[in-house]
Amino acid sequence: MMIAGADADLAHRPGTRSERKHAAIVGAAAEVFLSAGYAGASMDEIASLSGVSKQTVYKHFSSKEALFVAVISQMMGEADTAVHTGLPDVKDCAQLEAYLLDYAVRLLTIVLTPGLMQLRRLVIAEAQRFPELAKELYARGPARALDVMGSAFEQLAAKNLLQFRDATVAASQFNWLVLAEPVNRVMMLGDDAIPTEQEIRRHAEAAIATFLAAFLHPDQR
Repeated sequence: MMIAGADADLAHRPGTRSERKHAAIVGAAAEVFLSAGYAGASMDEIASLSGVSKQTVYKHFSSKEALFVAVISQMMGEADTAVHTGLPDVKDCAQLEAYLLDYAVRLLTIVLTPGLMQLRRLVIAEAQRFPELAKELYARGPARALDVMGSAFEQLAAKNLLQFRDATVAASQFNWLVLAEPVNRVMMLGDDAIPTEQEIRRHAEAAIATFLAAFLHPDQR
């Protein structure tokens, strides 16, 4: 069943008509994939929900897999924009700790949202049949985070705030100190296991204390 007012909604979105249809299809696909799973998602339902014909859906996306990749790209792109806001002018140990805490809390808050956790579960479930989906999620998520944080850590090392042999290894250590336990718990136990704001902050503070014990520059100790 087509959503009432779908055509009117499309008409009021920014961009060209083709761009508006594209955005509507991806938005509808995200909703259907997350609610029905990859195997259960119907291109007919996605077309109806987006307010376009099935033919139009296939005009924009050659297959359901291609559409799912677009959903991954959009969701992970939005998360990336929310998490990676740039490196501030960090000058001393106190500012370094504040920066790392702000980043860790923001990272946990975004990564542990129900939609992104469900997306992760869907991709893992389909990884054997569609390895490209897993590659896309990894590239847009963990690999992107390691790249951004590695670059930030190199800048901080140049200021004698951090010390390490390999920036990517340091970024990986930081990433897993922050994410590993909460992500694993929510992956296994579902949305009820998503920590509160206070729990996220306490976990982030403990992770940063461990990280700085290993990587803080000797001049800052």
